[in-house]
Amino acid sequence: MDDVFICWYSSFCKPYECLCAQFGSAERINTLHQNSNPNPRFNTHPEPRTIETIQAKLQENNAVITHADKGNCLVILPIQQYESKIHNLLQMNSFQTMSTDPTKTHQNQIRKTINDSKTLIPHDFRWKHINLNPSAPTIKGLIKIHILDQPIPHIVNWHNAPAYKLTKLFTQRIGQLAPLPYTYNTENSKDLMQKLIDTPILPHFAFASLDITKLYPSVPVTETK
Repeated sequence: MDDVFICWYSSFCKPYECLCAQFGSAERINTLHQNSNPNPRFNTHPEPRTIETIQAKLQENNAVITHADKGNCLVILPIQQYESKIHNLLQMNSFQTMSTDPTKTHQNQIRKTINDSKTLIPHDFRWKHINLNPSAPTIKGLIKIHILDQPIPHIVNWHNAPAYKLTKLFTQRIGQLAPLPYTYNTENSKDLMQKLIDTPILPHFAFASLDITKLYPSVPVTETK
């Protein structure tokens, strides 16, 4: 009789223990799933919530964030003021407005130029030098916080322009065929520091810093075509 009872108890407890183990595993899996797939609206991490708060405050105050021209810092200013500085920049540099986007025309010219190239670009590598989905370059303004009235220089992003990849190829080939030594310029800040260290500085020397104004708008487009 005891043997029968032990057998009956063992057969009853094992399925019950399995059910308890399965139930506990399901609870843990559900907890892991909730933690690994959080709802953005109820995100407990501080970084996304901080970003959402900043974005909300910018929208409420019609403000925008941009980089400073000098120094590793950000500048917050009203959107109207930022747009006004951009418009003044375009007017002062003699930019011209166009009624149509010339990107498609430039893309066709680039494709024709690459297809007509017989020696510079092999046939199997022509696709590497064509932007498949080009667009007009975008402009971004930086704030010169160290200058009175805080003027705004511009940076143009050419990465998606039709001729960007072809220009990189030409730059590489020209550097290979006609290498120019860095006689009057520097490669980077490290190279500049090393040259200053190697240059003897006498007490009567004067240090001068020169800047270029309106370099690209001053390039004669007609003569360079």
